[in-house]
Amino acid sequence: MPSVDLRVSAVAAPLRAQVVRNIREAILNRTFTPGQRLVERELCELTGVSRTTVREALRQLESEGLVRLVPNHGPVVAKISLDEARDLYEVRGVLEALAASRFAAAATDEQIQKLVEATDRFEKIVRDGNVARIVAGKDDLYAVLLDGANNSVIRQVLESLWGRIAYLRATSLRRPHRPEESVLEVRQIVDAIARRDADAAWTLSRWHVDQAAKAALAVLESERS
Repeated sequence: MPSVDLRVSAVAAPLRAQVVRNIREAILNRTFTPGQRLVERELCELTGVSRTTVREALRQLESEGLVRLVPNHGPVVAKISLDEARDLYEVRGVLEALAASRFAAAATDEQIQKLVEATDRFEKIVRDGNVARIVAGKDDLYAVLLDGANNSVIRQVLESLWGRIAYLRATSLRRPHRPEESVLEVRQIVDAIARRDADAAWTLSRWHVDQAAKAALAVLESERS
């Protein structure tokens, strides 16, 4: 287990939520690498919490698809195959394009303003360069988008894939210049939404996901070679 500070605060968010967040960030930042065994005792030492809390956190991360339980071996950081990544991006592309299109057609002016503000915050986070925080910033932006899209099925399906989407998003962001490209692509989507151009929002959202897929798959393929 690498030397990393995962200790949590005794206040603020509940302990389990903090442990989940810290381990998730360590996975997304590749402090914990794909296939690496996650030893409960070592995680207890790193986080300063009980084994029960660590186990609960690992179960949460397993439900997100970031951790997998290997028989006779224990929890490990999940690996995502190229085929699984392609399938996830295919589904994500359709659902996010539909969400963007619905948002453009039906969102209130206030919701559009919230989306613009979330995009501004995302751009500032990208400048800082922390992958886990960039992923979290993108999650916040999509939370606003899904609220405005007002389709519970889109939300449920995407949320069930959120952990693996976050993992692949972090993977794509490791390609040089991808974070900056992502900001520009999101800006184009938001501009189309602000114009109430649902067709353009759909097309640009699909393009954005396609570009993210190319970046992530290129990184995954380079790791296999």
